Amino acid sequence: MKSAAARLGIPVLAVALSLAAGPQTDPRAEIVNLRRSTHPNFTRVVLDIGTLREYTFGELRDPGRIYVDVLQAKLNPLLQGQAYPVKADYISQIRISQKTVSTVRVVVDVDFSRVQSYRVYHLPDPFRLVIDVYPREGNGAAAADRPADKPSDKPAAPPDKTAPQVKRQVDPNDPNLNATSLARQLGLGVRTVVIDPGHGGPRPGTIGKSGLQEKEVNLAVALALQKLLREKAGLEAVLTRESDVDVSLEDRTVIANQKRADLFVSIHANAHRDRRRGGVETFFLNVSPDPSVVELAAAENATSTKNIGEMKTILQKIVQNSKVQESRGLAEKVQRNLVKALSQDLPSVRDLGVKGGPFWVLIGGEMPSVLVEISHLSNSREEAKLRTPRYRELAARGIFDGIMEYVHSLGKG
Repeated sequence: MKSAAARLGIPVLAVALSLAAGPQTDPRAEIVNLRRSTHPNFTRVVLDIGTLREYTFGELRDPGRIYVDVLQAKLNPLLQGQAYPVKADYISQIRISQKTVSTVRVVVDVDFSRVQSYRVYHLPDPFRLVIDVYPREGNGAAAADRPADKPSDKPAAPPDKTAPQVKRQVDPNDPNLNATSLARQLGLGVRTVVIDPGHGGPRPGTIGKSGLQEKEVNLAVALALQKLLREKAGLEAVLTRESDVDVSLEDRTVIANQKRADLFVSIHANAHRDRRRGGVETFFLNVSPDPSVVELAAAENATSTKNIGEMKTILQKIVQNSKVQESRGLAEKVQRNLVKALSQDLPSVRDLGVKGGPFWVLIGGEMPSVLVEISHLSNSREEAKLRTPRYRELAARGIFDGIMEYVHSLGKG
C-alpha cells in the first residue's frame, strides 16, 4: 500500500516534504548572526536565519541551561564554538555551536533559582529565533550588557504586557507562547480528550495476513479507552467516530477543536514490509528525516485531499505548532505505559520509542496531540494478539495510564 501510494503520486505530506526540498545541494539554512542584549527586566538573544526552519527547545539542570536546537541549519564559521558573557546575575553566558552536521545548538547558561520564566519564539520576514529570559523580582542586569551587534528589529522590541512578565501576566491568546509555558504557567488541566480511531468505512487501513482489519482494532481500543477515561478519571471522552464510518483526516482535528479538547489521541495499528518487525511506537507532529517514519506517514496520509502547492502553509503550521513540547511529553508517557501494559500479555513486545512525524491527522489540532501505533498487524504474532479482547483492553489501559501520568504532571487530577 505504501509503495503504491508513492508510485501513484498521492498528494501526501511525507512525499511533498521531499519534493519541496528541490534541487539544492545544501538544504541547510545558515545562521549568520547571534545578537544579544540585556535590559532591566529581561535578556534577549536573537538568531538571524532568514529561512523558515524547524526548532526545538528545552531546559537542563545541574548546571542550569536553556537550549534551542535549530534543525537543517549550519553555523557561520565565525560563530562556531563562540561563548558570549552576559552581565546579569541570572545568566552567565550564551554559547553556540554546530551540534551535528545538520543541527545548530544555542545554550543559555542560567541560574534557575534566579529565573522567573523564559520564552522561545520566532519572527518572520526575515526568519529569526528569539529567546527571552525573565529574572525573578530583585534579580536583573548587574550592568548594561554590551550593545547588540546591530540594532534590534522593530518586531523584536522589548515585550509588552502580553509577554510572560516577572509577575507571570500571560495572555493565553498570544500564539508565540509555547504550550509548556501556557499549560504549566497558567495551571491548565485536562477535562476533555478526543480519541480518534484511525480509518473507517471504505478505508480499512492495514489488513493482517489472516484478514483482521485495522479499522476494527482501532475502534475497539478507542471505545475501551473512552470508557476508562469516563469511569476511572471522570473526564469527557469524545470519539471522532463511534461506528464503521469514514471521517476525513482533516475533519478529525476539526472535531477536536470544536469540542475544545485538551488532548487528542489518534489510535492506529502498524504495518511494515518486513513481517518479522513488531513493536509499539508513538508519534507527535514534527518533520522527520527518518525514512521509515516518512514511509509510515505516506501510508497514513494517503487519503488526504491536500496537495503540494500547500506545502509552505503546512511547514509553517508544523514549525509554529506551539504544542510540540507538550505533545512530545504526552507521547513519551503514553509510549512508556503502553509498552508496560502490553508486556503483560506479550513479554517480548518491542519498544520502538517516540518519534516526530508529519501526520496529517495531527495537523490543525489546537491541543497536544499524539498518534499511537499500538502493535503491528503485519506481524502474525501481534495480529493474533490484536484479535483478543485482553490485548485490546491492555492497549487501552496503557494509553489511559499514559494520559493520566501526563495529567498529573500538570499538577492536576
